[in-house]
Amino acid sequence: MATVVLLSGGSGTRLWPLPNEARSKQFLKVLRDKEGNSQSMVQRVVSQIRAATPKTEILVATSASQVSSIQAQVEGQYGIAVEPSRRDTAPAIMLAGSFLHSVRGLSDDEPVVVMPIDSYVEDSYFELVDTLVDAVRKNVSDIVLLGVKPTRPSESYGYIVPDPRSFAEAGAAMRVASFKEKPSREDAERLISEGALWNCGVFAFRLGYIRAITARYTEATSYDDLAASYGDLPKRSFDYEVVEQADSVSVVSYDGMWKDLGTWNTLAEEMRDSQAGRVVSNDIPNTHVINELNIPLVALGIENAVIVATPDGILVSDKAASASMKPYVEHAAEGRAMYEARNWGDYRVLDHAVYGSGARSLTKYLRISAGSQISYQCHRLREEIWTVVDGAGEVVVEGDVRPVRQGDAVSIPRGSLHGIRALSDLHIIEVQIGSSLTEDDIERFGFYWD
Repeated sequence: MATVVLLSGGSGTRLWPLPNEARSKQFLKVLRDKEGNSQSMVQRVVSQIRAATPKTEILVATSASQVSSIQAQVEGQYGIAVEPSRRDTAPAIMLAGSFLHSVRGLSDDEPVVVMPIDSYVEDSYFELVDTLVDAVRKNVSDIVLLGVKPTRPSESYGYIVPDPRSFAEAGAAMRVASFKEKPSREDAERLISEGALWNCGVFAFRLGYIRAITARYTEATSYDDLAASYGDLPKRSFDYEVVEQADSVSVVSYDGMWKDLGTWNTLAEEMRDSQAGRVVSNDIPNTHVINELNIPLVALGIENAVIVATPDGILVSDKAASASMKPYVEHAAEGRAMYEARNWGDYRVLDHAVYGSGARSLTKYLRISAGSQISYQCHRLREEIWTVVDGAGEVVVEGDVRPVRQGDAVSIPRGSLHGIRALSDLHIIEVQIGSSLTEDDIERFGFYWD
């Protein structure tokens, strides 16, 4: 048995405005499973791993802002290692290694396979997990990589160059001679002719290997201590900080479909539906329209484009141009997420206002799923008013429990402990009033109805 660590990292700004700080691209349910049901990249990858290697343990390494989305989408047994702050893949993998040792109790000899959580690949890709594990157990090298056989001379990927003397062993791990990051087209053509593979960010090693590397930067040995000193770890990618500095690296070749669904033009190729939400449109060739707002969107005569409207913003772009949108999004994106899925339901920000007195108000729509509850919590910098617009549930304020239903209003003073649970799907309008209205102003005290 081995452990697969899934790295759930950045938000995916090239797919703005659907992703945000809390709802990263890997959680967007824009794909379809074999039964035609909506599916996210996370759900697709986890199901593929469990089908290909049923005995594999799964650990998700992620930031605190993504925990609720993972819990809402991934069922079954798995672990979560939470980064105190976003740094890069090297510290995230080191923290995951500490979790596996001090929390899970794995020995240093256990093989670990690390891969991105948003890989869009065929099932045979995950069947190679056993090949990687076998190579680690046989001590083929300190690190074993998975490399993708290129389909074109791309300038967008890093390349792994195997030692030509190891090509004779077909299907086995090959020694790595060198790496080349995002070469020119001419260099990419040459590298491919020499047998180079695309670097897809998959690493395998013994747990003791990453723990020994972590010890170079910190004396912390437990997961909690390492999380507390997380800033001591290098803010660099695992490729640069570890792999390219290692003396003993091998690679296993994967010859199959592998796509980076990080831009609208690549994601749209795999989206089964060209329209979603309140959309009115004529027959537009190769245009995808997504509307998450509760107002109609009319799209006419705009070919080869992507049109997306969400609470976080509106995008109208030619598909090819959308791949270069990152610097524009940095100016357009709001400082806070306007939509977020939680393990109890989801919320949308409807309005944010600042008044002449300096007071601020924030209005949200909350949907709490039947049988779910929000944590027992309080806020130091704001008061809240909940108005139930549909459904039934129970609310608790400072230990006082009462039922609520459509039309009821609940006032929650600043500093008061409060919570709510839904007996049927609850729909609530929440108005926050205070000097600072952020998601950080929450102290949680477990769940009242545990």
